[in-house]
Amino acid sequence: MSATTEARIGGARSWNGPVVDCDVHANVPSLETLFRYQDPLWVEFTRERGWKGPVVGVTYPPEAETTARPEWKPATGLPATDVSMLRRHILDPWKVEKAVLNCYYYVDGLRHPDWAAALAASVNDWVRENWLEKEPRLRASIVIPARDPVAAAREIDRCAAHPGFVQVLLPVRTNGLYGQRAYWPIFEAITRHDLVAGIHWGGQSEGAPSPTGYASYYAEEMVAETQVYAAQLTSMIIEGLFQKFPTVRVSMLEGGFSWMPTWAWNLNKKWKGLRREIPWVNRPPSELIREHIRFSTTPVDMGPPAHMKQILDWLGTDDILMFASDYPHLHHDDIDALLALMPETMRANVMADTARRWYRL
Repeated sequence: MSATTEARIGGARSWNGPVVDCDVHANVPSLETLFRYQDPLWVEFTRERGWKGPVVGVTYPPEAETTARPEWKPATGLPATDVSMLRRHILDPWKVEKAVLNCYYYVDGLRHPDWAAALAASVNDWVRENWLEKEPRLRASIVIPARDPVAAAREIDRCAAHPGFVQVLLPVRTNGLYGQRAYWPIFEAITRHDLVAGIHWGGQSEGAPSPTGYASYYAEEMVAETQVYAAQLTSMIIEGLFQKFPTVRVSMLEGGFSWMPTWAWNLNKKWKGLRREIPWVNRPPSELIREHIRFSTTPVDMGPPAHMKQILDWLGTDDILMFASDYPHLHHDDIDALLALMPETMRANVMADTARRWYRL
């Protein structure tokens, strides 16, 4: 989206068609908000231990503009805590047809397996009651205890009957790579209910956020996150996730997309030389990406127009990108400049049609 207030609040000035936003956020106002959705046992657990809620870490510092654009911050409390804010800031001014709501509450930061499962369930019930049932334009992601794939599959089964849930939220940082067989119960549940697997910025693991250690600076950690997305996507391809679950759909959210074409080219190259080790990967990785993966536009990481045009050409298909505002985060991206580089068929896909098909809207 444009860095200017006019474009950010009023919509893409160059686009008058329908808009489907594949990534908007809801923030739980407080841990106590979730108590009414929890068994008294877990409320007592929380109070006895003096637990104040999941530790957010440095990904989005509370007072940083990257966390919430200034005009979207309330006078008190957290942004994006009430559906009325979302209507006023995004849904109404952008004339959004549908939006996919992601509530990332760092459930995976809680290591008690049963407590984490109960916390995830309470977040999902809060989203259902306070967002989905109050705003028909919304769809949402199911929050899961990602450290426990079996419990995660149970939570998917519990929530999937509600038509408002169209995706399962998978934090990009985990203790393992999602292609590994330990995570297959999650993907079995996702495909059984015809949901999307949404790999999203965030998560907590036992390891460092970069391949060789912890960053010294916030800027380093922000940049290193792209490597985690690439590692997850590599794992899903190499370990045969798409052969095991041939109908699975995966959205890569809030991780950018400009890195993907050259990375996919390199993966194709390595696959040609090493495919005898992984005979189940019987098609070029780039083909698997175009069939099973979609990317949100935000952050665009917009460079010189000529270079960005080349990246769009390298994507090789008109329906691999989906528009995302990433509300309430601030990105200095110009959606109008990106749209100007696309053919008309791609513009319509990016702004609405691809997400409408992908999420069965």
